[in-house]
Amino acid sequence: MTAGNGRGSGDTEALREEIRRTRVELGETMEALAAKADVKARLRSSADQAKERVRDQAAQTVSRLRGQAELARGQARQRGAAVRRRPAPLVALAAGAVAAAIVLVIVRGRQR
Repeated sequence: MTAGNGRGSGDTEALREEIRRTRVELGETMEALAAKADVKARLRSSADQAKERVRDQAAQTVSRLRGQAELARGQARQRGAAVRRRPAPLVALAAGAVAAAIVLVIVRGRQR
């Protein structure tokens, strides 16, 4: 029968191998479909991913703000040291503010 047409157990083995591959592919397809159909698990996964993104962004923001705060502290220290070395500009600014206040009081007193 099979020997007469040139085919033998080789064709049977090839057919069995193809059936095995088809079953494996079908199993993988069914698993993928089941995963897509599991809405609860997909939502949980999405929520977990969103939480992780928020945590990462928060950590980056905190790190950036700490760096900026440290930079601001350093600048404040430098400016404070500069004022302690040369207080004349600060004194001139304070004197100007006092003079402006006195002028305002005099002008308001004359308007009455």
